[in-house]
Amino acid sequence: MDEIELLSGVLTKTTTVVAGVSEDQWRLPTPCDELSVHELMNHMVGWVQVFDAGCHGRTYERDPAEYICGHDASAEFAKAARSIVAGWEEHGFNRQVRISGGGMMPGVMVFNMTVMEYLAHGWDLASATGQANPYAEAEAADALKLAKVTLPPEYRGEGMAFGAIVPVSGEAPAIDRLIAFLGRDPAWAGSPNR
Repeated sequence: MDEIELLSGVLTKTTTVVAGVSEDQWRLPTPCDELSVHELMNHMVGWVQVFDAGCHGRTYERDPAEYICGHDASAEFAKAARSIVAGWEEHGFNRQVRISGGGMMPGVMVFNMTVMEYLAHGWDLASATGQANPYAEAEAADALKLAKVTLPPEYRGEGMAFGAIVPVSGEAPAIDRLIAFLGRDPAWAGSPNR
């Protein structure tokens, strides 16, 4: 599938997952170490605005780590998600993009990070709240390809954004292989997808 179709599908499905979370689930644990459901949603909604600003050539002026989503997190997420898709369609990938006050990065890398971030965190949130995995095998397989060319080994380990690769069978579904590649256990105890 082409890049925009992949991104649009992932973000649309992730919006549905966010919409499926009830406030009585906010304190539940997630596959992301030390993040509750509400904290994960804050991270997701805060960072989707960072990626939105970046793909449009703007800088997000707030600290995404301090973002607290409101009671309609899915509307907040959906608005930024639609804008991200429109931004990549309008401006393309062959350019430098700044995200969150850091230096410039290749547009393709930022695009890849967006797909990885929201497919993986959509899975995290679905697993934590008892929702089924909404992502198609082809979406997960394409996201895994992007992850393998985007995620360098130096981003893994203690205190880093990603853990060590979790061993899984090469015959496992693509979503399991992606989640394992990103350093999480696809058989996480709270997952309804097992």
